[in-house]
Amino acid sequence: MISMVLKRIGNAVAVMIAVAFVAFMIFQFLGDPVQLMLNEQASQAERDALRIRLGLDQSFVMQFVTFITRAVQGDFGISYRNQQEVMSLIAERFPATLELVLVSTIVALSVGIPLGVYAAIRKGSPVARLLTIFSMIGVSIPSFVIGILLIVVFAVQLNWLPAFGRGEVVHFGSWSTGLLTPSGRSALIMPALSLAMFQISFIMRLVTAEMLEVLRTDYVKFARARGLPNRLVHFRHALRNCLMPVVTMTGMMIGDLIAFALVTETVFQWPGMGQLFVQAVMFIDMPVMAAYLMIVSAIFVTINTIVDLIYLWVDPRLRQAGVARGYHAH
Repeated sequence: MISMVLKRIGNAVAVMIAVAFVAFMIFQFLGDPVQLMLNEQASQAERDALRIRLGLDQSFVMQFVTFITRAVQGDFGISYRNQQEVMSLIAERFPATLELVLVSTIVALSVGIPLGVYAAIRKGSPVARLLTIFSMIGVSIPSFVIGILLIVVFAVQLNWLPAFGRGEVVHFGSWSTGLLTPSGRSALIMPALSLAMFQISFIMRLVTAEMLEVLRTDYVKFARARGLPNRLVHFRHALRNCLMPVVTMTGMMIGDLIAFALVTETVFQWPGMGQLFVQAVMFIDMPVMAAYLMIVSAIFVTINTIVDLIYLWVDPRLRQAGVARGYHAH
């Protein structure tokens, strides 16, 4: 068991190094940062001094080793555009993205699971068919199209909600939240719905498929034969056995939401990490781009590693399979 855990952690570290290498190599072809940071009147001595300060006079290998060493310590350098430490910029934007992602996840679970249960129990009914069509539309339409439609209806036509921004926020030290102010909550509704729409449809389809499978099992038939009410059969026996894959996918979805929230943040001008990354791409701000990619990759790798370890802990068959593979390898 310990060897398998160490193997999973080793794989995660290897993936992070590979992502860092690919990102670092790509950024080498985006342009000379010295030319971007200094104006045309700068002398050659000033350019050379800045190049030495940034470590650009070193070889590619040494630059990569330095980049990895500093990244492990949480130091991604200075933003070329803002002339601030990259980690302080990301620390300012991270609460907005995390708040948006958490609210979207709660909305997706609160809406997707009940709709999925209903579609499975009432399979073939007109409402269940409408829900199936809704789920197909939800997974097909890009989030930015949904965001624009929400802005047109609720901000432009009805004037109920703000079209952009985060509203008024409350600060707790370095952390900020808009959930405690009316304008903050109003500003959060449309971005959260836009981001959650795909997840609602996906969770609904997943729960429906799992419920239909479980409802055909023997223990559900036995529960019905014992005369238990449908409510107990559906929610205590059937739904409980459907939640494991839903929990697994929800954990992996959080990484997806953080990574792909940049489209929603751009549409609604939401001041999160995604918008910071888009601005960094426009101005070729390589330290910010590198930090964003490394942080998102770390979130993905961490969540996947935790899910793998939970699987090993929950399912003894996986542990036995891992031990058997190790035995045959020897």
